Amino acid sequence: MKNEQIAFGARLRAALQHARLGESPSGLVKLLARFGGEPVSPQAVSGWLKGRAMPRQANLRALAKLLSMEPQLLQYGEDGLRAREIRQEFKLDPLDQLALETFLSLPTAQRRLIRSLIEEISRAPRKRPTR
Repeated sequence: MKNEQIAFGARLRAALQHARLGESPSGLVKLLARFGGEPVSPQAVSGWLKGRAMPRQANLRALAKLLSMEPQLLQYGEDGLRAREIRQEFKLDPLDQLALETFLSLPTAQRRLIRSLIEEISRAPRKRPTR
């Protein structure tokens, strides 16, 4: 079991780096909740990252959703029999993906309001960064 935990920690850190997310346990605790995970302590997440423990299935699924990958791939790696990465031509930042999913779950009237807000913001003159 220990080798499995160590391998999982390495896969999790690599996936977080690939997704350009930090390895902050407290930050991951907040993201887990937003992606449907169960409450955990930052110490538990630290254990996952360091290969000392494995998350429960609900949190494994939330991590996989956050990282846009199959839970089996995250848990077992490429050697997993059913493991396969979700292939996407267009990858989104996980927080943008969550925003889109939330938007799509809104009632029609609220979606219309959000679209008009985005349209209005996109028309506003943009300031150029000063050097």
